[in-house]
Amino acid sequence: MNKKTHFGYKEVEESHKSKYVADVFTSVSKNYDIMNDAMSFGMHRLWKKILVELAAISEEDIILDIASGTGDISKIISREYPNTSIFMSDINYDMLDEGRNRAINESFDSNCSFCQLSGEILPFSDNTFDLITVGFGLRNFTNKEKGLNEMKRCLKKNGKLLVLEFSKPINPVFSKIYDWYSFNILPKLGSFLANDSQSYQYLAESIRMHPDQEHLKSMILDSGFSNCKFYNLLNGIVAIHLGNND
Repeated sequence: MNKKTHFGYKEVEESHKSKYVADVFTSVSKNYDIMNDAMSFGMHRLWKKILVELAAISEEDIILDIASGTGDISKIISREYPNTSIFMSDINYDMLDEGRNRAINESFDSNCSFCQLSGEILPFSDNTFDLITVGFGLRNFTNKEKGLNEMKRCLKKNGKLLVLEFSKPINPVFSKIYDWYSFNILPKLGSFLANDSQSYQYLAESIRMHPDQEHLKSMILDSGFSNCKFYNLLNGIVAIHLGNND
């Protein structure tokens, strides 16, 4: 019998989820940056800068950016640490193509390589990377545990994993306002700016199905990381988890 998982609120076969997710990101790829700015009022850029600060990058680190999309995190790292080697990766070709084109057009491609891959099956040897980052991508994995195990395997000793992802607001009143915004405004923004309300309905649903802060911390520790802590941003709407591979 085929295993089931969730695509937003829908229950689907595990083997089909990656295709559904691929369809979403193929649909939104051309308008991805515009929508990110509109949905977060531009705050996603600050959150990614905070992630890079928390990473405490060294000059010659080898870095894997999973679900890099249009390359926001890789761009910050490339500009601030030009001697690093960055592997920009995405499972979706259209998103990766947008990121590669942006890297070339905005001249941060000199220390970047581009890889189409699944974060659940990383084609790298053990102990390859000093740092692995995942920005707003983990919730789309079919099997998050498998992905986290692969990231742990590919990190060097003393390497770090940083996961930036939507999470659970701390304040109950704020949480209700956020729910109203997510299910009433986001799909309308998607329809207006990207002619695609369904993809942003999925976005709102996928956020609710993603593990909260403590649950994700436990999953990272269960994957073999020696310790993990998280930082809540904007009342916990977004959180950054930092796992150490000591």
